Amino acid sequence: MDAEGLSTFLAIHRHGGFSNAARVLHRTQPAISRRISLLEEELGVPLFERISGGPMLSQAGSVLLPYAERALAAMRDAEEAVRSLTAAPSGPVALAVVGTLAGAQLTPVLKRFAACHPAVELTLRTAISVEVGDLVRRGEATIGLRYGRDPSPEVTSEGLAVERLIVVCATEHPLKGTCVPALAALREMRWLGFPEVPGRREIWASHIVALFQAYGLGEPGWTPVDSLTTHKRLIGAGFGLALFGESGIAEELSAGTLGRIEVGDLHATQEITAVTRHGGFLSAAARALLDELRAGFAKR
Repeated sequence: MDAEGLSTFLAIHRHGGFSNAARVLHRTQPAISRRISLLEEELGVPLFERISGGPMLSQAGSVLLPYAERALAAMRDAEEAVRSLTAAPSGPVALAVVGTLAGAQLTPVLKRFAACHPAVELTLRTAISVEVGDLVRRGEATIGLRYGRDPSPEVTSEGLAVERLIVVCATEHPLKGTCVPALAALREMRWLGFPEVPGRREIWASHIVALFQAYGLGEPGWTPVDSLTTHKRLIGAGFGLALFGESGIAEELSAGTLGRIEVGDLHATQEITAVTRHGGFLSAAARALLDELRAGFAKR
């Protein structure tokens, strides 16, 4: 097995087919098919089942997947270790961040980092918290910024700050700007949250359900919404309430496009954490970015 074969295998899996992998890898589809055939011949087993809906991992492919991810991540570590021999931080650094953290708190951190380290190729992508951890684990992101600690032993979580969770509503909501004495007052209202990843709820949805159950109120009615932008638009249109971290809603509250409801007995917080791959190599550029994140979020 070599890096090209493993990269081809992962591209087919991640991008849903041979033609998509060819486009991402800038290869022809016959070249992609030939490369995966060579890998299957080498291993003596098919890695994909060719079905009408597109290729899916075979049993052997499922076994190979985590090893392929770790092998390519280790190769990227080796490249970064060599790059680190240069005097100044340089090279690529990929940051994966929860969408609501990619706002007013993060912007000055990234601007300061870019100004101090112009030779660093910084890329940014957004995802929900569980996906941020997975991107780091697979080596697709160098550093992740998410809510809560990732339970995977393959990543290391470092707490950066703790922020308060608040109830957000439309500006026309009758309770906007008021303080209700208890969460029970909002029991019959509709809530919005991110959809569940199988076996793992996104942090906001988890807090909504857990809080209502902890208060003896049962599970509230809530609607899963997978887009952050749609999430905020639906709240603004009056389709429901949501539980947001203060950093994720500060701009909308300041602009007056969304409102908030104070809840007297609600004392909920969430931790903002930085995640890196456990045992993975961090280049000088990555360490510099991590230091900027620590400093920026410590000011909260």
